[in-house]
Amino acid sequence: MHIPWLDSDTVSFPPSNQALAEPNGLLAAGGGLSVEWLTTAYRQGIFPWYETGQPILWWSPDPRLILTPDTFRVSRSLNKLLKKHEYRVSFDANFPKVVHRCGEIGRGE
Repeated sequence: MHIPWLDSDTVSFPPSNQALAEPNGLLAAGGGLSVEWLTTAYRQGIFPWYETGQPILWWSPDPRLILTPDTFRVSRSLNKLLKKHEYRVSFDANFPKVVHRCGEIGRGE
């Protein structure tokens, strides 16, 4: 089975239900890593896996992890890590900036 090659000029993904069963979730290749590409992908439950010199691969595995605040429980090991204050946990603080900075880091900037 072949996966679609995405044109870098048109921000569009195939439906997630067309992702391969093996490897689990591989949906497409190509496209770009701009903020527009990433926000479009993330809104559809799609994420890139990218390595310099390789094509961008887009994934939507099944099953997906869904965290809901009312059922999420912090494990002891995660609680210990959080108490060290080495990480800051936030939600929806500045999504466009996060996506932009992830793109810069991926390019080695």
